[in-house]
Amino acid sequence: MKAVVLKGHGGFDQLEYRDDVPVPLPTSGEVLIRVGAAGVNNTDINTRTAWYSKRVTEGTPSDGGPAAPAHATAADASWTGGALVFPRIQGTDVCGQIVAVGDGVDPRRIGERVLVEPGLREPGGPLAGARYLGSECDGGFAEYTTIVAVNAHRVASPLSDVELASFPCAYSAAENMLTRAELRPSETVLITGASGGVGSAAVQLARRRNAHVVAITSASKAERVRSLGADRTLSRDDGLLDAVGPGVVDVVVDVVGGPAWPELLDVLKRGGRYSVAGAIAGPMVTLDLRTLYLKDLRLLGCTALAPDVFKNLVGYIERGEIRPVVASTYPLSEIVRAQREFLGKQFTGKIVLIP
Repeated sequence: MKAVVLKGHGGFDQLEYRDDVPVPLPTSGEVLIRVGAAGVNNTDINTRTAWYSKRVTEGTPSDGGPAAPAHATAADASWTGGALVFPRIQGTDVCGQIVAVGDGVDPRRIGERVLVEPGLREPGGPLAGARYLGSECDGGFAEYTTIVAVNAHRVASPLSDVELASFPCAYSAAENMLTRAELRPSETVLITGASGGVGSAAVQLARRRNAHVVAITSASKAERVRSLGADRTLSRDDGLLDAVGPGVVDVVVDVVGGPAWPELLDVLKRGGRYSVAGAIAGPMVTLDLRTLYLKDLRLLGCTALAPDVFKNLVGYIERGEIRPVVASTYPLSEIVRAQREFLGKQFTGKIVLIP
């Protein structure tokens, strides 16, 4: 089959498009999926560049090259904090069709159109046992991939494979942050990076919850973000405290981090909740513990999905309560071009690859 193989940590030269990769076989409890489309995510670049290593203190590299210093080891460069095994097929967002099943899986599932839940663990299982599609196991940057059957969710929708592939990673990450933060109707939520995949998803999903949405984005993308449901947009160059005021926000949904991070806690109300699932502007931040404890804040790190998040997301899609935001598509063979556009940050929504 055709696939993009990640040979090791580093630049774009570590991505190899091949047409001789063996089609994987589903083992017991797994299904084989013919991939219809697969979305591009920050995690693809973060994994390739070893950005998850604790040795890296800067934001995601804008040129797509190595983030880790030359002397860094890759012993902690995966989502789980362990070493990545190469070669690896990346790709966390997958929409496709089940074409074969392993032992123990109902053969009537063959033919189902599915979305793949990217975080792999037993329902109710420990976080320590979590694995991630395209990181600890091969993912969707290929014509075929295998996955544990429970992670392949049947979806009934008139949307195209490309449109459906824009949902799994970004929208589940956003829904997970909102779920963990217990966002309620009429509350005010501040969303950073609101034009990106997770941010634009969070805008829609927060609007679905009837929250008041304040979104941070560039001026050129503000109108597009408002069309997704933001009540108000702020420029990245605005002083957050001056623009919003102290103690007025119930929930912050953050994928940016970086040097401006302390203001995100300053704008939270007493008892406010901060949820995070990314740090594209940099993972190292300054925390005044007095702000945390005197305001009785809750800080929530969000990676492994809370129970029912993905199932609920599929329901929103099937009922038309959220819509896909696809910026562009590329054939899988042009993955480098796709990642270069992704790193340019001049788009809103998701970039999707077609194998």
